[in-house]
Amino acid sequence: MSTQQPFHSLHSFHVPVMGIGFTIDTPIKVAHYGISSVMSLVDDILVEKMREFYSQKLDLPYAPITEKNSADHRAERITAYLNMVDKIVHDKFDALKRSIHDTGEEVQKYIDMLPDLSAVKKQFQELIAKNTVKEDVAAWIDKHLHPGSIDVNIMTKLDKDNYRGDEKLPNEFNDAHAALRGFAKSTLRSCIVFSAGMNPRLYSYIEKFDDFYPDASGDIKKKIILKVSDYRSAIIQGKFLAKKGLWVSEYRIESGLNCGGHAFATDGYLMGPILEEFKKNRQELIATTHGIVTDALKAKNRAVPEQPLPIKITAQGGVGTAAEHQFLLEYYGLDSIGWGSPFLLCPEVTNVDDHTLGLLAKAKEEDLYLSNISPLGVPFNSLRGNTKDIEKQEYIDKGRPGSACPKKYIQLNTEFGERAICRASRQYQNIRINLLEEKGLSEADRQKEFDAIVDKSCICVGLGTSALIVNNLNTRVEGPGVSVCPGPNIAYFDKVVSLRTMIDHIYGRTSVVNEAVRPNLFVKELQLYVDYLKNMIDETPKPFTEKQIKYYQLFQQNLDEGIAYYRGLYSDFEQKAAVLKSDVLKELDQIRMELRETSMASV
Repeated sequence: MSTQQPFHSLHSFHVPVMGIGFTIDTPIKVAHYGISSVMSLVDDILVEKMREFYSQKLDLPYAPITEKNSADHRAERITAYLNMVDKIVHDKFDALKRSIHDTGEEVQKYIDMLPDLSAVKKQFQELIAKNTVKEDVAAWIDKHLHPGSIDVNIMTKLDKDNYRGDEKLPNEFNDAHAALRGFAKSTLRSCIVFSAGMNPRLYSYIEKFDDFYPDASGDIKKKIILKVSDYRSAIIQGKFLAKKGLWVSEYRIESGLNCGGHAFATDGYLMGPILEEFKKNRQELIATTHGIVTDALKAKNRAVPEQPLPIKITAQGGVGTAAEHQFLLEYYGLDSIGWGSPFLLCPEVTNVDDHTLGLLAKAKEEDLYLSNISPLGVPFNSLRGNTKDIEKQEYIDKGRPGSACPKKYIQLNTEFGERAICRASRQYQNIRINLLEEKGLSEADRQKEFDAIVDKSCICVGLGTSALIVNNLNTRVEGPGVSVCPGPNIAYFDKVVSLRTMIDHIYGRTSVVNEAVRPNLFVKELQLYVDYLKNMIDETPKPFTEKQIKYYQLFQQNLDEGIAYYRGLYSDFEQKAAVLKSDVLKELDQIRMELRETSMASV
């Protein structure tokens, strides 16, 4: 299907991956309007159900891919689904282009949603104003408009070993390896986003697929995007891949705490200073990795591009206004901004069931919290009252805590044997609870440990279930419980909106956010880090060790340096009042005082 080199995006935002099922078919919904988005490749069972669903809906051929009829069923399911999505998107885009010969409504919708300063938008308006004949307009559309990128995400930590019976399969059948192979063999010409840190074994596996290497002109059919939380991580991973002849085409910087899903907190390094470091070192990053990748390509007797390949720098996490969006683009020179959680309130874009949609629209700051429910042991953004948590508590109340573990994607714990199990599973939790009896704990200490054990939730199922409910698909195996993982920013959005309205908000043509209570995105992240540090200190048994004291002091120092950076930045941009709330410096001073109090309490 996709035989063309991807064009430069006509939009300055993208829709990041959200959960497992919330964006599983988002490209089908928005890519024909030129909007790029990201799908999760965690759940091949959900992928197969969605392939069957769309095949029936659009009368496409469908043959089931099962464990019985395919030894490589996970990869083959992913390839088949991605090929289908590729076909649907390009068929919808072709229909959009043909609409110019009829009402032209779809083309006009595409154009209307573009930024007002878009050169393409201006050219189209000039063509129409001149009453240009439809054939010439059609030729212009064919040349200038294109679909958004159909990107995919792999969480590198989800790479468990798999078995056939009692036989452990080779590494290439691990979950992330198989998902990578599924993408590599697809017809897509797009990007794969690697998140959750470096997996050297997985990264080495990329070498096996030709589509990830550039040709002599610099064209790469399948590009690599690394989601990172700081510059150091970017340069380490970029060099590792470059030594294999693999170019990182984009570094996607995500806030450590002001984001949805798993929260990979930094040691107090804040978004603004991190973006500043990328801004200063962008050309050095390109030059350094270009030299390494050139040597690696020569050693492999592969084509070597004459010029250094481009690198995009993008960011996401907590952006909520058009002013913030534009400021990030202009000041830090970013190529795109990820808008995630607000799109959970946009049914045209994401799969959110009615109950969860209502919770999200009503959610306030106190309804959103950083939980310990993830079996990965990484803090996880949660929404109070979600149906998966209610389901989990019902099992606990019945004396049957834990999940039946129907999908097994987070079977990573090997405490009780070589064959890993999931910390949210009934099997694991029963073992751990039984062991509590041997510890001779006080009732209070036993309850605390019990609560920590049963808190783990089956999110690999819960984060995909909403897609089944929205599309009226069977949830007999999964159950009806829905996990949802919005970022803290969702607290300031309280309306269910259309795609057009949300894009108008992003570009400043309307507003759907409660700006009266919403803090600046940098201030919000800073407050989240101060609270995070306080909680760490409160939960650490006293007295502190020397190592703990040094760590807290480093954390505090990084936050204080971040505050100093923001004070300087905001002073420099005093004239850009639209970007900053009038009391932003006052907020920074308040947070600095909180930080000093925390520092004194930790010693």
